[in-house]
Amino acid sequence: MRQRRRLHRRTGLAWLQVHFAAITCEPFVASTAPPPLVDLRDLRLETACALAGQAGSAIPPPGMAPAPFLQGLIDRLCDLSLKDPLTGLANRRHFQAVLDAEIDRVARSGEAALLLMLDIDRFKQVNDTHGHVAGDRVLQSVARTLAQCVRPMDTLARYGGEEFAIIMPACQAAFGKAVAERIRRAVAEAPVQIAPGTWLEVSISIGGAYAMQWIRSSPVLWTDRADHQLYLAKAAGRNRVCIEPQPDSTVSAEEKGMLFEPLYTPSDWGALGAMNHSGNAP
Repeated sequence: MRQRRRLHRRTGLAWLQVHFAAITCEPFVASTAPPPLVDLRDLRLETACALAGQAGSAIPPPGMAPAPFLQGLIDRLCDLSLKDPLTGLANRRHFQAVLDAEIDRVARSGEAALLLMLDIDRFKQVNDTHGHVAGDRVLQSVARTLAQCVRPMDTLARYGGEEFAIIMPACQAAFGKAVAERIRRAVAEAPVQIAPGTWLEVSISIGGAYAMQWIRSSPVLWTDRADHQLYLAKAAGRNRVCIEPQPDSTVSAEEKGMLFEPLYTPSDWGALGAMNHSGNAP
């Protein structure tokens, strides 16, 4: 048994062995033999370095030791995979990960959280009239304005096309409408220069919904509720805010405790009485 435990410790840990210009590529090896080593010069890293450089990330210096060099490159590529290339905001992948985590946090803590869905009004007309280059400039300008309106704890993402999303933790119902209105006004008061001497007035419509407190909802449901409010804002004439009233999801203290404790412990099963034929415990 002791030998088996020592073997597990040797082979189960994720570790990286560096020797001269070589680095291991298989940290998990189900064997007592030394892990195989790969020389970094045998890896095709030109494309990865080029992508990191195009994204404005600092490429690790070539003279760096193999392990830090490869880790730095991986970190930059991971960061690149979570950003929208046009606006520099978080992308849909990043947004979904944060949304999942926020739903879990709200279900356990009961704190308020607001999801805003924002859409640039009549954006198709911009592309059709002024071209896609002008449309890109509008997207970039709106993204910069939105970034100035959010807190460091908020997550601002380009959701897709001309639509953006903001996850706002700890945003109380009393302030949600005012915060969204401030964001709407900031965009409306920031004309976009699409060409020398040519400026466009831009507006956005905003829909919002609060997370269900103490209830483990789903990302799809929360997004759909906010999207519905966005649809109402568009239908009401655009350039306005519609926020769904915070749902009443009050639960008892016992129900709150069940979020943090297992429903049953092993001893609980033994304490359950047998069921009689009527389906009731005696």
